[in-house]
Amino acid sequence: MRMAALKRLFRILFDRAEALFDLAFGQQLNPFAWLGALGWYFFWIVFGSGIYLYVFFDTGITDAYTSVQYITNDQWYLAGVMRSLHRYASDALVVVVVLHVMREFSLDRLRGKRFFAWITGIPSIFFIYICGISGYWLVWDKLAQYIAIATTEWIDTLPFFGEPIANNFLNSSTLGGRFFTLMVFIHIFAPLFMLLMMWIHIQRHARARVNPPRQLAIGTAVMLVALSFLHPAVSQAPADLDVVPTELGFDWYYLFAYALLDSIPGGQLWLIIVGGFSLLAVMPWLPPEKRAPTAVVSLDNCNGCGRCFDDCPFGAISMVPRSDGKAYDSEAVVNADNCLSCGICVGACPTATPFRRATAIVPGIELPDHSIVRLRGDTLAASGRFSGDVRVLVYACDRCGIGPDEGNGAQIITMPCIAMLPPSFVDFVLSRGLADGVAIAGCASEDCYYRLGDKWTAQRLRGERDPYLRKRVDKSRLRHLHARPTSRRQHHRLLQEFASSVAQLPPNPPRGGRRDA
Repeated sequence: MRMAALKRLFRILFDRAEALFDLAFGQQLNPFAWLGALGWYFFWIVFGSGIYLYVFFDTGITDAYTSVQYITNDQWYLAGVMRSLHRYASDALVVVVVLHVMREFSLDRLRGKRFFAWITGIPSIFFIYICGISGYWLVWDKLAQYIAIATTEWIDTLPFFGEPIANNFLNSSTLGGRFFTLMVFIHIFAPLFMLLMMWIHIQRHARARVNPPRQLAIGTAVMLVALSFLHPAVSQAPADLDVVPTELGFDWYYLFAYALLDSIPGGQLWLIIVGGFSLLAVMPWLPPEKRAPTAVVSLDNCNGCGRCFDDCPFGAISMVPRSDGKAYDSEAVVNADNCLSCGICVGACPTATPFRRATAIVPGIELPDHSIVRLRGDTLAASGRFSGDVRVLVYACDRCGIGPDEGNGAQIITMPCIAMLPPSFVDFVLSRGLADGVAIAGCASEDCYYRLGDKWTAQRLRGERDPYLRKRVDKSRLRHLHARPTSRRQHHRLLQEFASSVAQLPPNPPRGGRRDA
């Protein structure tokens, strides 16, 4: 219960922040919906600018600081800008990763079968801090001196080393140039290990979003460049191990743990950090998620078209050679460990249609507890419950925030993801006169709980993705609604606006007088 309350609190805070950003950016470009992709974007900025800076960097006790000063002052117009981009993109990377972790936690997109992305993402946080802290060492100014001494003293609290590492920083005569060679090695190879973990992190996501939209990327780059010119990153005074630094400019994004060393013993701080990472790692099982039945394939109705394979956001479907002897090349197979029971594959199946009369309504793939025949029955039942002048039927996903009894006169049918709805159901409802209008209520644009469901639905309705909505459907009687899960007021407003527009249309009588199948 406490975990659920914490998620609810975070969700409310994020929703309020995202609503403000919607006003500035719109739902499709809202940075909160692209935190993961922005993390990749900032990583590549840091990586690219770091390669450029490495050309000018020299190792050595005095050479390191001198080369960084040349970068900052003598070639300020290019290398200096690159250094600032390197610094500010690194800080931005920390911000978006922390927000990404908190937001995924609040949306409950980490438990159950989604654990893989979560536990492979946690080590990336460790590598981010290794990269950032080692980068501060390379500058070898007063701040680097403080970090070097504090870090080695902190490491010395671990019972792994015979001689204290901090002895290397007793005075200027004890420090050699090999120290900077080691730091360069760490600062180069840590990002490569981090890149490997980032790649593993997205392996169970089909069509993983690793690039933000072009407009957002360009705007972010302009902002970083402007900041680099207006407030360039500079070094502090050169390090001197014979003098203890008293005043330092601090980077709280990367060095917050060092401030805790003044009040918490190093050994205890290690326990806190290890305990914190361990808690993060086990969060997908706190509490365990109840597993829903996975999608099942009916070979009698599967022709191996591969649409379910193309549309699955989690790589849970594979196409294999035909096993039943029918004259098709392949068949769909569901990997139960990856299937999240979203139903997006059902909406992609061309045999999932309510118009079938000659045979039983059993599509090539469907969810056992959300069958197409049940959806058809719910649709017919809902059409008989209308009592107002305007008959609006709403198909809504379970996560969009509209419950089955919150339609204000409209009839609402819910499902795991709105992309489970085959477009033929819209045609079925309107062509048979079962309702005057059909609203499809999904998650916020570009922020589907199941990653791609809302996007696939929009493309199917626009005739850009198979299965297509038939051209004969009157689009004025159809509305695709986008709102955030806790924005019920916005959903209701959008639904009322749609009902008002439908009320202005001529009546929608059943074709041929038929109101059933």
